[in-house]
Amino acid sequence: MDLRVLIVPDKFKGTLTAQQAAEAIARGWGSVRASDSVELLPMSDGGDGFGEVLGALFNAETRTTKTVDAAHRPIVAEWWLEPKSATAVIEAARINGLAQLPRGKYHPFELDSFGIGEVLKDAVAAGAKRCVMGIGGSATNDGGFGVARALGWEFFNSKSAALDRWTDLHSLTQIKLPQRERWFQEFSVAVDVNNPLLGLTGCSRVYGPQKGLKETDFDFAERCLSTIASIAQQELHVTTATTPGAGAAGGLGFGLCTFLGAKLEPGFALFAQLANLHSRLAAADVIVTGEGSIDEQTLMGKGVGELALLCREAGKPCIGLSGVVTDEGKARELFKGVHSMVNLTNADDARANAPKWLEEIARRAATAI
Repeated sequence: MDLRVLIVPDKFKGTLTAQQAAEAIARGWGSVRASDSVELLPMSDGGDGFGEVLGALFNAETRTTKTVDAAHRPIVAEWWLEPKSATAVIEAARINGLAQLPRGKYHPFELDSFGIGEVLKDAVAAGAKRCVMGIGGSATNDGGFGVARALGWEFFNSKSAALDRWTDLHSLTQIKLPQRERWFQEFSVAVDVNNPLLGLTGCSRVYGPQKGLKETDFDFAERCLSTIASIAQQELHVTTATTPGAGAAGGLGFGLCTFLGAKLEPGFALFAQLANLHSRLAAADVIVTGEGSIDEQTLMGKGVGELALLCREAGKPCIGLSGVVTDEGKARELFKGVHSMVNLTNADDARANAPKWLEEIARRAATAI
């Protein structure tokens, strides 16, 4: 019997974009079941690749802006605009992303989110009334201080000296509002974590080490971010540091909430809404998804795991494909079937030849259906 197959992978980080993964899966599946009806729906829950995925969903035009990366090096950043709905799609990682920087060259104390501001200004100048931004994959830990400064917010110490580095925030005593506070009628920010800004589960301690923060840096980073949160609460009368996702992207979630009035939303839920995912699932007979590693994070709420849960609730079989499955027993409780590249080859070969091996495990999944 011919099947209606919905292919919804996330990126395979460092090897394949979500679109490339979807195409490889479709090739593998089609080599066995050529008469099946196949729909490709690349997915993102807010990290690297978000812009390309959401831009395609909106059928948006690609735009570019001259700005700076997290280290203030000049770059040309891509973003997307859909004129009819006046919607801008921005992927912060294309501006302040860790992958943009030479490995190990910069310490997070030297980096900030300033460059994002120029893209936001361009989006407004182009007519955007609504902005959808994914903020995962950042190199920064500045609490959104950089982007706030870029959009006209001013920060001063007790001697009325302006602060232009987030590492000076421990001396912050006053925040001065910009001429323009509201940039979009609607500003949705996709986050793929629920961490608060501060504390043991805050951005500095949990994600800082991935960006270069050492254990000896934690207290100082926390002091700077707790000060901006405290002064913002006193002067702006907002309490956003404990909002789920405030700690996303080195506190960029907090900054966008506090200074731009953004609404933080779970990245997968935002994708599902914009992609009309529930209707697509209802029309499919089988769903195929995947990412680089099906692991504990997948099972605890990342996009691929959330998709599998939706499929289970809808009574639809969901097949998971990945480079590696860390716990096949637990994964099989969530997915109808799981297939990993490293069961066929070694990890280095799987990374080096990801399209080939993803096609092969998709072919095996199609054979087993």
